[in-house]
Amino acid sequence: MRRYHSTMQVRLSHPDREIELQGPKRVRDLLRELKLVAEAHLVIRAGNLVTEDEVVADRDTIEIRPVISGGTEGTAD
Repeated sequence: MRRYHSTMQVRLSHPDREIELQGPKRVRDLLRELKLVAEAHLVIRAGNLVTEDEVVADRDTIEIRPVISGGTEGTAD
């Protein structure tokens, strides 16, 4: 059964949780509201990255992932 939402569904990871927020709002405002650093997170809507200037709306499903970087293991020469 398909669920219809009148609010924005936001899925966050690390730690995993899901919240509902009212839209529309710019991504930068969404991140600020969630007290997340924009440069440290990726915002994804329908499988596409969303920039800080874009607006997300009610009925959008948003995923926010932290940017994780790691080094490569050095090779012993």
